Amino acid sequence: MDLQYKLRLPTASEALPGRDREMPVPAQHFVNGNRLDGPFPPRMERMMVGMGCFWGAERMFWQTPGVHVTAVGYAAGITPNPIYEEVCSGLTGHNEVVLAVFDPGAVTYASLLKVFWEGHDPTQGMRQGNDLGTQYRSGIYVFDSAQEQLAEQSRDAYQRALDAAGYGPVTTEIEPAPPFYYAEAYHQQYLAKVPHGYCGLGGTGISCDVRPLATLEGIGG
Repeated sequence: MDLQYKLRLPTASEALPGRDREMPVPAQHFVNGNRLDGPFPPRMERMMVGMGCFWGAERMFWQTPGVHVTAVGYAAGITPNPIYEEVCSGLTGHNEVVLAVFDPGAVTYASLLKVFWEGHDPTQGMRQGNDLGTQYRSGIYVFDSAQEQLAEQSRDAYQRALDAAGYGPVTTEIEPAPPFYYAEAYHQQYLAKVPHGYCGLGGTGISCDVRPLATLEGIGG
C-alpha cells in the first residue's frame, strides 16, 4: 500500500465500501466476565479514545478501578463495519479505539483522561512509536458537552506541561463520538490472552494534572 494512505485520511470516494453485517461480539469480557456489548447497568457512562495500538490501550483501562468493561474497535472513519485488514490499509479512515464503560461514582472522567494522556505520546500525529498510520492517531470521542469541556481543558493543561518539557503541539482530535464498530474477537482483551504480546505504547513520562478539573467533574462522567 502506498505510504500516502498511511499518513492522510481518505476521501469518501477513496474509502472502501465496507458491509452491512456487524462483527460478531464475544458475550463476555475475557478478564472480568462482564457483558461486552451491553446492555450496561444504567449508572454507567462511556469513554471512547484512540491512543495507538488498541491492545495496550485497552489493558490500561481494564486495569483501572471503576471501569466496568472495555472493548476495542474502529471509529471516526468512513467505511461501515470494517475489518482489521481494511483499517490497516488506510482506506477506511478509522482509528483503533477503546470503549471504556465506567462507573462515575467510582472513577471520574477526568481521572480516565489522565490515564489517556499519560499512556501515550499525543504529539506524534498519524503514528504512535513504531506504529505508522492513520489508525494510530490520538483521539478523544466525546458523548456530551461535559466530556468535551473536560477533554479540551485537560488537553490545554497537558499542552502546557509538554511545552515545559520541550515537546511539540498536541495532535489529539476531540470530536463527538462516532459509531463504534467492534473489532474481531481475537483483538478483544488481546494482552490478557497473550500476556507477552506486542504493545507499542509509550508515554512521554510527563504527568497530567487533572486536579484543576475537579470543579467540572460534577457536570459529566
